[in-house]
Amino acid sequence: MSIPQITEFTIRRHANAKSFQRGEAYYEAGAVNAVTQRGHLLQAEVAGTEARPYHVNLSFDDSGLTSANCTCAYNFDGWCKHIVATMLVCARESENIEQRPTLEQLLDRLDRSQTQRLLQELVKEYPPLIEAIDRHVGWMTNPMVEQTTIRLVRRLTIDPAPIRRQVRQIIRDAVRFFEEGCEEDPIAEDLLSVVQTAVDFSERGEGENAIAILEAITFTCVENWDDIADYGAENDEIVSELNQAWCEAILTAELTPEEKVDIQINLEAWQDEWNADFGLVMEALRQGWDYPPLLQVLQGNITERGAWEEDVPDYADDLALIRLKILEGQERYQEYLYLAKAEGQTQQYLTMLGRLGRVEEAIDAAQTQMNSMEEAFALAKTLSEQGALQQALDIAQSGLNLPGNCQYELGIWTSDLAVELGNSEAALLAIKAAFQVKPSFVDYERMAELAGENWESVKTDLLRIVRTCSGWGTESAKVDIFLHEGLIDDAIAIANELSSNYSELIHRVMNAAIPHNPTWVIANARRRAEKIMDAGKAEYYYYAIEWLKKARTAYLESGKKADWLSYRQNLMQTHARKRKLMGMFQQRDMD
Repeated sequence: MSIPQITEFTIRRHANAKSFQRGEAYYEAGAVNAVTQRGHLLQAEVAGTEARPYHVNLSFDDSGLTSANCTCAYNFDGWCKHIVATMLVCARESENIEQRPTLEQLLDRLDRSQTQRLLQELVKEYPPLIEAIDRHVGWMTNPMVEQTTIRLVRRLTIDPAPIRRQVRQIIRDAVRFFEEGCEEDPIAEDLLSVVQTAVDFSERGEGENAIAILEAITFTCVENWDDIADYGAENDEIVSELNQAWCEAILTAELTPEEKVDIQINLEAWQDEWNADFGLVMEALRQGWDYPPLLQVLQGNITERGAWEEDVPDYADDLALIRLKILEGQERYQEYLYLAKAEGQTQQYLTMLGRLGRVEEAIDAAQTQMNSMEEAFALAKTLSEQGALQQALDIAQSGLNLPGNCQYELGIWTSDLAVELGNSEAALLAIKAAFQVKPSFVDYERMAELAGENWESVKTDLLRIVRTCSGWGTESAKVDIFLHEGLIDDAIAIANELSSNYSELIHRVMNAAIPHNPTWVIANARRRAEKIMDAGKAEYYYYAIEWLKKARTAYLESGKKADWLSYRQNLMQTHARKRKLMGMFQQRDMD
């Protein structure tokens, strides 16, 4: 069985720029090993920073790739670098993938006694496997086993004591960091990592275990928070994450009325003691999945009030998104769509339609419901994953005309897709939209390629954008573009506004300006050098000398060596007592 066709464009769509760059470096370094295919499963080992390699698993069916997972900890923006590296092997060296038999094919070779012996050997090698076998044998031989029995087994799998110890240690470490004068938050990241453990259990459907972990975290934080509150530690971030995690756990677990009361009592007490707001959790506990307006929505009876009978609270969106996450995990897709539509979660509604293959329905809904770049971007990416590339391009182009905060990312993505489809005009318009909010020399050169014979008219418009753009962090791009076009005066105008913290950039402008405007170089370099020397801080004299070297070069290039020597002599007289500085003046390239 051949693997689906994988292109670099597909890989770039699923990974951010940094992950793709690092993944490609891993691929080129030969870090991907033991690439094997067993039916619809492809596996690889990727050497990384740890002693043991990371394991990548790719699953696919006749329609294409269905999942991509890695054992590394990365869980942020798309595929990790290890998945990217493996995908590049599939795209560039598919002939080197070793074909191996599937599990079904392997088991078909064994009779009953051999299969039993195989399991016995595996349990001997991996003792915890016996527990999984025990559970599955029970389910397979007694499918009517009571759900409560399974829940009781789940409850016994988590011991909260180690969690409490871990949280206490995190708080103790934070106290030590504060006492040592640490300015960065020493606690949030570590605590959020523990909270994520509970979220992981919820995502596996083990809400009871998640609740046990969250009870341990919340109780221990409340009991010990005074130790760090004296140092100004705030609980806003951790409370926000706990709210989300508690809500998901409660809506995942099957709780008895008595258990709900116990949780409510604890949460109310923790709110008071910790000055926290667990309103989201309380509402999830109150509503569960039996809240009448919610039940109506899940049956497709949608009104203007959505899933609420009272005033809609501020946390309504958070609650809706958590419910949607759970419904998706349970593959209750139609109920997901009903709830997303009722609660105004347009991005989730449109993308789920696309993921379900209901492309035309998603596009029709987008015409009336899509209101932001973010919604358009999410839908466009979903459509591209479904193979509806032209529709994805149409949606992405529409999104560039909507309000939002992802214009650069959407513009670059749209341009890449347009190039893939052979639409240079659309590619140029999209990357120009990206350039308007974040000019870069790389994108400028790319537009030159796309514009072809129309470059001169396009360039005029781009230079206007560069001159009027005032965004922070665009200085380097502006200078690169102006120097590339020989627009020295424009580059000088940028340099005039820069502090000496941008010394490398200013030096580049000066190098280009020496033949064009040596007078400016002399004046600007002298001003910056004199400010440092007058301050008398020896550790910065090196930078003063670097500025003076630029001034010297400009003096000499303009035939004013005598003026330079006179200026140098005056400086040496003025700062004669600064021995370190005087030593630097004796350098060969300072005469």
